[in-house]
Amino acid sequence: MIPYVREIDVEYGRCDQVSPLIRRVIAKNPGPFTYTGTGTYIVGHGEVAVIDPGPDQPEHLEAILAALQPGERVSHILVTHHHSDHSPLAGPLKARTGAAIYGCAIGMRAEESTIRTEAGADFGFAPDESLCGGGQVLKGPDWTLEAVATPGHTSNHICFALKEENAFFSGDHIMGWSTTVITPPDGDMTDYMQSLEKVKAGGYDVLWPTHGPPVRDVTAFIDAYIAHRRAREAQVLKAVADGYARIVEMVPVLYADIDPRLHPAAARSVLGHMIDLTRRGLVVTDGEPGIDSAYRPAA
Repeated sequence: MIPYVREIDVEYGRCDQVSPLIRRVIAKNPGPFTYTGTGTYIVGHGEVAVIDPGPDQPEHLEAILAALQPGERVSHILVTHHHSDHSPLAGPLKARTGAAIYGCAIGMRAEESTIRTEAGADFGFAPDESLCGGGQVLKGPDWTLEAVATPGHTSNHICFALKEENAFFSGDHIMGWSTTVITPPDGDMTDYMQSLEKVKAGGYDVLWPTHGPPVRDVTAFIDAYIAHRRAREAQVLKAVADGYARIVEMVPVLYADIDPRLHPAAARSVLGHMIDLTRRGLVVTDGEPGIDSAYRPAA
């Protein structure tokens, strides 16, 4: 089982010094996809980077600015991906500070759907500086951040490694409180599994997700994350073998232990598995794999 980390002391708008170089301000947008809300990180002193400014809430913008010390300025605004609980406040923060926005532009527009699987998408997200592909190094007086491309949750997901603390800002790629939703077509299970292995290979001491508390037993946690996905994959394969041909039939069985409000999102994750399994020749369907397709075991 995944050793979830869920205990967090939340006071909306308060600035917490969570490590020598990291401050966090949590937005008041709790929910089934955001847990206690978006944790915006301020990195460094003097000239600082802001990671995932969050939803477009004027009170959260003011809380971020109030968290700055006298004489400090925001030099970089970093965004992990374009979901509406992460990126919309980047523009207003830029307008107030003059800092450039760094991230990866939207690679594709996910299909419109009546199924809500996330907090929503910010299709207007357009960074000033591109970090697609990862490897770029951004610096301040006392901090060094490397962009790490981690596609999977979205095609444009970027994480950030803080060299001075061997820390990793994991966005929605890895969260301590829950597994991550993979929603095709923008989300991709094949990419996601490869990105998990990439983060594990980084050997970080701590993960700072955008939602929830930090993960400190990093390798064991990622191993459990990977094992969970492989176990879910095995369950999906068994469900297909047992005659559950359609995703809508499988979800109540496979996700009986989670909040039913998350079942639509779970259905999209099962679709992510199905796309991956058809690529690997383990499951077949007529035509392209979709949410309403009928699946059967490969011969």
